[in-house]
Amino acid sequence: MKQDFQSSKPIYMQIADQIFYRLVRKELVPGDKLPSVREMAIQTKVNPNTIQRTYSEMERLGIVETRRGQGTFIAEKAEIVDELKERLTREVFESFIHQMAELGLTKEEMLAGIKKYTKGGQE
Repeated sequence: MKQDFQSSKPIYMQIADQIFYRLVRKELVPGDKLPSVREMAIQTKVNPNTIQRTYSEMERLGIVETRRGQGTFIAEKAEIVDELKERLTREVFESFIHQMAELGLTKEEMLAGIKKYTKGGQE
């Protein structure tokens, strides 16, 4: 799991986002068991309390469920992946649009840039 954290967002949320991306990419599926808090802390090289906070936040969001004595599992809800994908897509687009606007690009220039760079730089 990736360990280069940014200072602009709490580490526990960055770890949650990494798990969300794995879920959207279908590397994880509903019903999968997540590593224990201790195992995840070792993998990510962070304090176990940070992982506990990550799991608690994901449980609050309904993404995971903790089963006493068994561990933490991705919630078995069919709509969870679609909701996550929509949320992550919106966040990426909002960030992109904000950064491009900071560069002074118009909507039309942004769209032209997307077309150009998704075709490998060819028009």
